[in-house]
Amino acid sequence: MGRNADAIKEGVAIATSAARLVVKNQILVNTIAQGGTFDNERYAADARAALFALAEEQDDAAELTRQLRKRAHGRHSDPIGTHDYRDRDVRNLRRRAKQYSGVAQRLRALTENHEAVSTLVEEAREAAWADVANNLQRRLHVEGMRADQDPDYETMREARMQALKLVDLQALASDQRARQKKNPAAND
Repeated sequence: MGRNADAIKEGVAIATSAARLVVKNQILVNTIAQGGTFDNERYAADARAALFALAEEQDDAAELTRQLRKRAHGRHSDPIGTHDYRDRDVRNLRRRAKQYSGVAQRLRALTENHEAVSTLVEEAREAAWADVANNLQRRLHVEGMRADQDPDYETMREARMQALKLVDLQALASDQRARQKKNPAAND
């Protein structure tokens, strides 16, 4: 009984982490990419939908495991592959099906628990903000770096100068020629 309870608890933890990631990504897309505002209720609905979808996956896995168990019952030959179960696997498959069903049941219960959903949304919001803050820190550090603070400045200077000559200046010259062809009177 302890092993099942531990496996169910671990499955719920993994599934809630996955739901949190779904909600975090929704927050990032909707608030940053689409310019929306943060709405707790909207993301609570997203969290419930994610938890429910994960519960459905667990139910599907339980059903598949039950089918595999029935097929394995009474088969005593050597297995051909990894998922070619035999009679000796029936007990383990029964335990797995119970665990999948237990995870699904707990996930559905979480969808009805307002406090748990609110906590999941808040953790997702904090994770989204951490992603944004880390990204800004990285960009500010790189874009704001001065030559005297960059330990690789001298090493990379020659490569940067070559790129400037071969890429940037060539593109600029090409752009200038195209403008001159379009408007020759402006050059006089």
